Amino acid sequence: MTTLTTGAERQLAVERWLLSTVPDRRRVREEWRERPFAMLPCGSLFAAVRIPSSVVRAAAGGEGQDPDQFLADALMGGPVICDRYAALYYALVPASAVRLWAVPDTVCLGRGAEVGVPRPGVSAADTARVYWSVPMDSAGELCSPAAVSQTVMVGRYALAVAHG
Repeated sequence: MTTLTTGAERQLAVERWLLSTVPDRRRVREEWRERPFAMLPCGSLFAAVRIPSSVVRAAAGGEGQDPDQFLADALMGGPVICDRYAALYYALVPASAVRLWAVPDTVCLGRGAEVGVPRPGVSAADTARVYWSVPMDSAGELCSPAAVSQTVMVGRYALAVAHG
């Protein structure tokens, strides 16, 4: 007999996984109720690569292209958070990536840093300041650091060519 996992069950599993990064889960749940994101620590379960939106948009092919769909394809479904007001994207990668990260125009946030993480299910359609550009589909599913690096380098190249 095959057991199917519903979207709601996967979303709950993702929420529990994210909550495991903090000692006070109640605080984070309250923050998610009051606003669409909560500050979670990096460095234990994941790190977050901070990427300027200009680099993402250039990699996606410029204006008129959907950067969220581009990232979903380029990062093979790995989770990405967008902060519209700060014009930044955060690709969630394994915590170990921080040790070797050296990609220009980006910062890999590890121990001692926090990132605004939207409650699971918040998407671009919600018009929230911080949303899942690429939703975390399963607990613990992260972006490949190599794919993030390659995506950033494509964007940097496109910007360099455009500004010739």
